[in-house]
Formats: sequence, C-alpha cells, structure tokens
Amino acid sequence: MPETFAQRRGKRETKQLLVSELDLTKIQGKGDFPCPNCGVTISPEDETEDVYTIIEEKLKGDVLEALVIQCNKCSSRIQLTGFPVLEMDYV
Repeated sequence: MPETFAQRRGKRETKQLLVSELDLTKIQGKGDFPCPNCGVTISPEDETEDVYTIIEEKLKGDVLEALVIQCNKCSSRIQLTGFPVLEMDYV
C-alpha cells in the first residue's frame, strides 16, 4: 500500500500525518479491508462511522475520484481510490 505524507499545521508546530493509499479495485471479497496501521476491519457496509470517519471526498465533476477516511482506533488516514472503475461496472 503506497503511503504519502500530508502536513498538518498547528499554531506552534507542523505535524506530518501518514496517509496510506488503497485502490478498491484490488480488494477481493465484499470490500472489507484491514487498517494498514492497527489492523481493525474497515467495511463499506458500516454506515455508523464507529470504526472510521470520512474526512474528505475528492470529486472530478460528479464522479467520486477518492475518499479520505480516518481510522477511529489509531487515527490513521487512508485514501481510497478506484471509484470511477467501480461505477462503470454498474452502468
């Protein structure tokens, strides 16, 4: 899983957050995957946001291009990609 750094700027210091990237087209099964940091299972079926929180949606026109989520257990951020390809399967 590729990882990138995102900067978070506070009043007195700059912190770097590690953002893991995950291509949903490479996941087998029902779409569940483990958090790359703590291993908790993240499921697209979970709409409660008990396990993860949606941080940012990245759109290109009306198409969802990427979604950044945060694991509620360890605070890791994960950028999910592969949505346009998935949407084409249902057209």
